[in-house]
Amino acid sequence: MKLSSSIFTFRFLNFNSLFIKSHPSFKISAATKRTMTQFPNFSTKISNSCPANTAEDSQVSPPEPRPQSPPRKPWLIVGLGNPGKKFNGTRHNVGFMMVDAIAEAEGISINTVNFKAQIGKGFIGNVPVMLAKPQTFMNSSGESVGAIVSYYKIPLKQVLVIFDDLDLPFAKLRLLPKGGHGGHNGMRSIIDSFKGSRDFPRLRIGIGRPQGRMDTINFVLRAFNKQEREELEFTFHNGMEAVRILLLEGFDKSATYVNSTKAMEQLG
Repeated sequence: MKLSSSIFTFRFLNFNSLFIKSHPSFKISAATKRTMTQFPNFSTKISNSCPANTAEDSQVSPPEPRPQSPPRKPWLIVGLGNPGKKFNGTRHNVGFMMVDAIAEAEGISINTVNFKAQIGKGFIGNVPVMLAKPQTFMNSSGESVGAIVSYYKIPLKQVLVIFDDLDLPFAKLRLLPKGGHGGHNGMRSIIDSFKGSRDFPRLRIGIGRPQGRMDTINFVLRAFNKQEREELEFTFHNGMEAVRILLLEGFDKSATYVNSTKAMEQLG
């Protein structure tokens, strides 16, 4: 086998992310690659050089093949917001911001546009996930989310929607297994796309209510200031940990973590 000196690329699998690492080594020729990647075709025929089977051997049954489990359906993690630069960093887009934080932490590239959404696919631990940021504008989020769920046949219990909540104090988190839209038009649209079903988990991120007589619409479309962005860093950290626990250990443990007084005091 002839090997020429060059760059050989190895692929390492990490439970938190998939990435490529390269270092100087050798380049394998195309013919060698084909030989290495083609599994040998082992035959059950016994050659003349092998000893003959005895009567006892012929009575031994071959091991039964293990049943293969069906492929796991991915979790769909949706962050709600409005598309466009003018809405970047606004309160109403905190769902987008959380999904971006998850993508960065887990090494998932959100580099595809499909189903009227920006989409990234990868893994959190050993769980396949799809991250989505609907580009339909907030009030029509269901057009995107409903299409993704329908196409991939994702169970609603594996659809996590992350969105802003006026009724929750700023930077606080609340994870719920199901519920109504609470006046949030993005959630209203998603519930409608699920034919009225409310049985899917959601992670609410508190943005607080406007002070004085400020209009609510103007308030949710305002950008966070520097101090608020710093506080949100802790929120996103706890939110990302809650998502990991949800996918790897289940809803109850995740809810206990994120909804506990201790977790919320870390943000206060």
